[in-house]
Amino acid sequence: MLKRLGHVAICVQDLDKAAEFYQNLGMELVWKDPDWAYLKAGDDGLALLSPHYSQSGPHFGFIFNDRGEVDRAYEKLKAEGVHVTQIHEHRDGTASFYGRDPDGNWFEYLYEPAPVAAAV
Repeated sequence: MLKRLGHVAICVQDLDKAAEFYQNLGMELVWKDPDWAYLKAGDDGLALLSPHYSQSGPHFGFIFNDRGEVDRAYEKLKAEGVHVTQIHEHRDGTASFYGRDPDGNWFEYLYEPAPVAAAV
C-alpha cells in the first residue's frame, strides 16, 4: 500500500548550484553524489538530477516502508500491462522501479527502509 507521495525529481544543469539554492530555501541536503542529490523538507523530498544522471528523468516518487510491498506492486502493475522498468538497488540502500502512467508521465515506487543518512 502506498504510504505517501515522497518526492519529486527534477532535472538541473548545475547540481552544486541547484543544491545550494534549495538549501538556501530551507531544505536539508541528505545525499549528494556527482550526478544527483536528494534534499528534504520534513518528510517531503526533492531529487535533483544532473545532465549525467542516467537512471531516470523527471518523475514523482511514492514511498513504501516494506520491500515486499514494492515487489508485489511491481508484479501487479506488470501483470496489468503497465510499462515498468526492472527493480533497481540504489547506492543509498533504497530500491525502486519506474513506471509510466497512461499519459506517459514517469512515477517511481521506492522502498525506503529508514531515513537516508547525510553523506559526508
